[in-house]
Amino acid sequence: MKAFKSGVFSLLLLFTIFPAISQTVLKQNESFRFNNIKLTVDERVKDLISRLSLEEKIAQMMNSTPEIKRLNIPAYDYWNEALHGVGRSGVATVFPQAIGLGATFDTDLALRVSTAISDEARAMYNVYKAKGNYLRYSGLTFWTPNINIFRDPRWGRGQETYGEDPFLTAQIGTAFVRGLQGDNPNYLKTAACAKHFAVHSGPEKVRHGFNAEATPKDLWETYLPAFQALVQANVESVMCAYNSTNGEPCCSNRYLITDVLKKQWNFKGHIVTDCGAIEDFFTTKEKGGHGFSKDMAEAAALVVKSGVGLNCGSSFSALTEAVKRGLIAEKEIDEQLATLLRTRFKLGLFDPIGSNPYDAISYQVVNSASHRALAKEVALKSMVLLKNNGVLPLKNNLSRYFVTGPNASNIEVLLGNYYGINPDMVTILEGITTAISPESQLEYRLGAMLNKPSINPINYATGNAGSSDVTIVVLGVSSTLEGEEGDSIDSDTAGDRLDYDLPKNQIEYLRDLRKTADKNPANKKPIVAVVTGGSPMNLAEVQELADAVLLVWYPGEEGGNAVADILFGKVAPSGKLPITFPKSLNQLPAFEDYTMKGRTYKYMNVDPMYPFGFGLSYTSFLYSDIKTSSRIISNKEEITVSVKVTNIGKVQSDEVVQLYVSDLKASVDVPNFQLNNMKRISLNPGETTVVDFVLTPKAFEMVKDDGFRVIESGDFKIYLGGSSPMKRSFELGASKMQELIITVK
Repeated sequence: MKAFKSGVFSLLLLFTIFPAISQTVLKQNESFRFNNIKLTVDERVKDLISRLSLEEKIAQMMNSTPEIKRLNIPAYDYWNEALHGVGRSGVATVFPQAIGLGATFDTDLALRVSTAISDEARAMYNVYKAKGNYLRYSGLTFWTPNINIFRDPRWGRGQETYGEDPFLTAQIGTAFVRGLQGDNPNYLKTAACAKHFAVHSGPEKVRHGFNAEATPKDLWETYLPAFQALVQANVESVMCAYNSTNGEPCCSNRYLITDVLKKQWNFKGHIVTDCGAIEDFFTTKEKGGHGFSKDMAEAAALVVKSGVGLNCGSSFSALTEAVKRGLIAEKEIDEQLATLLRTRFKLGLFDPIGSNPYDAISYQVVNSASHRALAKEVALKSMVLLKNNGVLPLKNNLSRYFVTGPNASNIEVLLGNYYGINPDMVTILEGITTAISPESQLEYRLGAMLNKPSINPINYATGNAGSSDVTIVVLGVSSTLEGEEGDSIDSDTAGDRLDYDLPKNQIEYLRDLRKTADKNPANKKPIVAVVTGGSPMNLAEVQELADAVLLVWYPGEEGGNAVADILFGKVAPSGKLPITFPKSLNQLPAFEDYTMKGRTYKYMNVDPMYPFGFGLSYTSFLYSDIKTSSRIISNKEEITVSVKVTNIGKVQSDEVVQLYVSDLKASVDVPNFQLNNMKRISLNPGETTVVDFVLTPKAFEMVKDDGFRVIESGDFKIYLGGSSPMKRSFELGASKMQELIITVK
């Protein structure tokens, strides 16, 4: 009883003292006008800038900003990452890599993922702030998402994107931004960033001096739409790319920054350089840079005058010299600093604790049970079944399983790049082991290295393929072989995959497993190939040798459990390819060629290995009775298109219904067809639903050679189905599409 009274007294004392403490904090903060939350953001920004020296202003425009003690402003570092979870900062939920999220074709899921990420970001920031930790990766400004178009499978960073299609990228990207930034009318939850602006997708090795040449048509048909969509969704910042586009470095590109981003799109947020990008301006072409400016001062001045307010790096330190030399006026620096500081004010970084609702988010949300469940849901919805001769789903009580391959127990293949970590990463081996029945045996052998042959000529692993009921071999690549320049430590091509094939030793091992599994012709044993990676790869021989092929991307912390759930039939696979898998690189233009002709499902005129939008299930879906509200419309009308979808199989499953539009006759070259909408549905066996889509006039626009959009009268074909209309979709097992033609006058 005495202890209880003591506890009550302590609580009463806390409630009595807390308001007094809060008032003290408010009074201290309100000693400067910029701390007065009753003023507008612009008034507060103006007051703060008026108190800074030139050197202090410049220091606040580089990513690692120093403390200003006399103004009670702590240090702040803008650099933070949240590609598929809060990255590089400690414990966090590790969601599947971005390319896997793209494979879900699910905007609602993207919103829920980024909302969870921003919850964790705020919770972590609250803890860091309380401890006075203002190190890099502790802030609320996230350089996410990467919405570059994955135009070529050789690009190692394609895994960071949502795929090759501008519409899909825009849809997933805008949902992701909404979840990161929140919906509070007064405060940003976190600040998102659309990167890398623009026309940026390799090669990594020459990115610091490369000039990407893109026609106006390719710019406005492929490279810019996703950026425009995110700007319209009020993304807080944009990151300019390392490379040049059409002859000008992206971080001072007048057309991209001034004409398009600011004037046409009316972007009001801040622009940040990619890290070290300004150094490329004054590094000579012979040394891999642009050779565009004489020195650092000239480059820094040019970038700021172009409208860029934040330097990831330290090159803006030369702005002091630039002012002295008359290359830039202090007023011009003030203008960009004001834009930059608005972001910090909107995040509430200069406000008393408790001023915004996000201050109350508890650390308990970090890697919580609900977030782990969400990570698993994404993994399940992202995995793409590429082949199944009937072996899947497996029973979980077979006598003996053999799990093997270089990636079965590899944590790297759960992560991809730009990742967080946590103490419970479930490998594919662990997931399978947990899922099988207690009376079953399981043998595990590595069997093969990731990308080099075994030195020992004796390999005991392959024999298990003949003595086990099923062999599950986990092949593919990891972020040690593909990714960003400097991160892919086992790549001799700066993270790009200039060899489209899987490592030879992996294919040789699979051949040996097949021989052993088929040793007894009367009792051939099945092989299931699980493939990891973030980009297309040559799976022709894997398709031939394995009885089933499951592509799992970089599936995150719950990846192993998700793989097991699909293999053993707890969940039917429903992921769809967000990028076309060509048969070989010979089907594509040169990597350095940025013209879109011959690339992606929209412009390829050859049969791919696996088409865009393709993915099998454990059931079959029948599409029927396609209808439209009108067959003849004006170029200003909306129409409704509907189709019946029936699960004609024996298991419950999700399906991604995809709508494509093809302009049958145009005055210029147009895409073969292009994704215009999609909807994920779930159907029980025998269940039928009607899926409706509304097509706006935008669906019938074409981009002319000069980059302008128009609607030409004529016939358009509408396709509805579970894949793109590319050749091979149906011979690989995709459901037949429904089609109709409408006329636009």
